[in-house]
Amino acid sequence: MTALVETLDTTPRLIRFNYLWYVGAALIVLIAAIASRNIWFLNWVHVMCGVLWTGIDLFMGFVLGPILRVLDMSIRKQVLLRLTPRTLFLMPTLATATGTAGWFLAADLGLTNLPWPQIAWVYGALALNTVMGIQGLFYLLPTNLRVCFELQKPNPDGAKIGLMMGKYFYAVAAQGVMQVAIIIIMAKFVTGI
Repeated sequence: MTALVETLDTTPRLIRFNYLWYVGAALIVLIAAIASRNIWFLNWVHVMCGVLWTGIDLFMGFVLGPILRVLDMSIRKQVLLRLTPRTLFLMPTLATATGTAGWFLAADLGLTNLPWPQIAWVYGALALNTVMGIQGLFYLLPTNLRVCFELQKPNPDGAKIGLMMGKYFYAVAAQGVMQVAIIIIMAKFVTGI
């Protein structure tokens, strides 16, 4: 019984609500940037959140993901059980802040009033951000949680996890491609449409 209690005590909790303070702080900074109407501040929030979101996505998708796929299940389990609580609130917050700051920045810079075909770049960024957000919130996040909940079981079903992660890999790869596409669009904004 003591060993069981020790095992339960050392298993990391997947949902750590103490991270909500960071979400709240990030949203306060986002709201302050929007309310200030300061282009530099709004741009800083957009760029910082975008760099973090894109960098973490690309790192996890193209560096960490392939490494995890070849690791022994016990090691993969330990990594995922420690990684998930840290990214559970972080990634949706970064995605939301990036897109929201980007939209207000585009509006403040007059990019939402561009004529055709220049407005297509704005629509492209909006479409990519929307697809990435929907895919992240409604597929990647739930799949990640299902895998982690399965890993927390005393005898995780490796076949079930393998099936979920196989599809997950392609979704993460799609996110990586969309992240690169949105970087191309952002580079076009900076150099002039």
